[in-house]
Amino acid sequence: MKIVVLDASAANPGDLSWEPFERFGEVVCYDVTGKDRLLERAEGAQVLLTNKTVFDKDVFDKLPDLKYIGVLATGFNVVDLEAARDHGVCVTNVPEYATFATAQMAVSLLLELTNRVGMHTASVLGGDWVRSPQFCYTLAPLTELCGKTVAVVGLGKIGRRVCRMLDAFGMNVIGVPHKPCEKIEDDGFEITCLPLEKALPMADVITFHCPLTKETEGLLSKPMIEKLKKNVLIINTARGPIVNSSDIAEALIEGKIGGFAADVITKEPMDPNDPLLKLKDCPNVALTPHIAWAPKETRKRLIDAAAANLEAFMNGAPINRVN
Repeated sequence: MKIVVLDASAANPGDLSWEPFERFGEVVCYDVTGKDRLLERAEGAQVLLTNKTVFDKDVFDKLPDLKYIGVLATGFNVVDLEAARDHGVCVTNVPEYATFATAQMAVSLLLELTNRVGMHTASVLGGDWVRSPQFCYTLAPLTELCGKTVAVVGLGKIGRRVCRMLDAFGMNVIGVPHKPCEKIEDDGFEITCLPLEKALPMADVITFHCPLTKETEGLLSKPMIEKLKKNVLIINTARGPIVNSSDIAEALIEGKIGGFAADVITKEPMDPNDPLLKLKDCPNVALTPHIAWAPKETRKRLIDAAAANLEAFMNGAPINRVN
């Protein structure tokens, strides 16, 4: 059996092994595969593994040998699921592999906005502390989180993990679930819940952990921003289009919000005209290139889980099937 990994360098830039798949057949890896090379590289393969390489409707007619697509991610919107089903192609994903790492990144981004570690590190290494007349100095306001209110939008495993972490900081945690309810209990930990329109205006911090749907696309845009506290800090480690980048950039420039940090943006890789690039001199911004899932331990978990998905498919009992 021929197994082709189409964008291997994302999950494995060279520090891990594809050995878990090698017991199933010949494994061929490509670092990145654009649309123009997809058919050429996928020809003759029964199994294709993808992270962001797109499979639209037309692809399936031209790949008669294809039986299985393993998405090396939780999100699977890169595959036309209906077309895959019509052609008898099984599509699987890997849910929940990055729960701990993504929650860790969300909190890291928040702490960057509140404690400005990067800014002060650059200053110290540039010699500013050597020249300081006082034993300490600050370049921008720092924020203590204890006693502040945080709205956690989305209460899947990642959102619930973030609730626990921020509760440990002494924050007043409010959950915003997909379906209205007053409380959610997570293994003995109780989360007080409010609807979005009530939770966001009272929050000092808002962190997004919801999926991208028709309802959540553009969820945070100008009309909602106008209702928020002036110094609110906004964190997005969910999906870029949940936040309207133009409206966020405008709000930061005009001082309508206190800060914005994200690991995801609307278009990835970043478009040269992305409005967030206007914020390069803004001290209240922290942006990372979609790396919440990138710790080695997390990526190994991803590869092992994807191999388990393939094994289950070959045994006639697919798991984590999404079509």
